[in-house]
Amino acid sequence: MKYPNSDEVELANHRQLGVWMRFLPSPGANHIGEAVFRDKMLEESTVLNMISDRFESFGGWSPEISKSVELD
Repeated sequence: MKYPNSDEVELANHRQLGVWMRFLPSPGANHIGEAVFRDKMLEESTVLNMISDRFESFGGWSPEISKSVELD
């Protein structure tokens, strides 16, 4: 799964944020062994923090959100 950009995070609904929280790989995982690993890890960490903050602003995990989240 590809990391979203900051605009996509800002426009995402609670469920989409949950999908990303559950299924995005660890920051940098898709770039292990590449010259860009460190830059991608830092970039993706920033995006993941944005996702987490926004997800929590919607109330975080609930039974309904947890059940509705599946890999698209």
